[in-house]
Amino acid sequence: MVVAPGLTLAVDASTYVGSVAVLRNGAVVAEREALMRGEHEERLMPAVLATLAEAGAVPRDVQRVICGAGPGSFTSLRIAAGIAKGVAHGAGVPLYAVSSLLLIAAGARPTCAPGQYVAALDAMRGERYAQVVVVHADGRVTGDGTHALATVDQLAAFGLPVIGPLESAPLLPHARGVAALLGDVLGAGPVALDAWEPSYGRLAEAQVRWEAAHGRPLAAG
Repeated sequence: MVVAPGLTLAVDASTYVGSVAVLRNGAVVAEREALMRGEHEERLMPAVLATLAEAGAVPRDVQRVICGAGPGSFTSLRIAAGIAKGVAHGAGVPLYAVSSLLLIAAGARPTCAPGQYVAALDAMRGERYAQVVVVHADGRVTGDGTHALATVDQLAAFGLPVIGPLESAPLLPHARGVAALLGDVLGAGPVALDAWEPSYGRLAEAQVRWEAAHGRPLAAG
């Protein structure tokens, strides 16, 4: 286990269920989930506050914030990124990013057996965001930091177990997985609060429809 002194707040919202974890000196001491769609109010920030309270803390006590960087749900990722940036800015602490695909294997309960897997998240249009990840005997989870779009048939061609929310035994990314990734995340260094955005993977469906209807990119004048 990597020991990161003090409190680490981790959040992820790459799917329809967001997650929060608080780590003290590198070990998870509190965690919870929040639905990210089908609700009339935003529930991730209340989950952040409740998880911190369970750990006996408030946002200003946090020493670092780690946010799931996607790919995944456009709206949910934006909400999580906004909350992560806000807490980091308010506490005057660094913000780090972590692949949400890695959080599938790293946050799994029961834990994934050591070996190679293909972590996959819904990319819509019959495709998945996919990345090969390695679960090590000591509990660490690693990957090359890249992902690709793949169909279900293409995932099968990897010849590896596929893990993710849409598989027969669903596994969602979870912020508690940051504990198994902490060394690599901190080693990569913090991101810029004023410039960082999650990796959405592809444009939001609403933007795709708008551009198709208007025949030009949304940003064009």
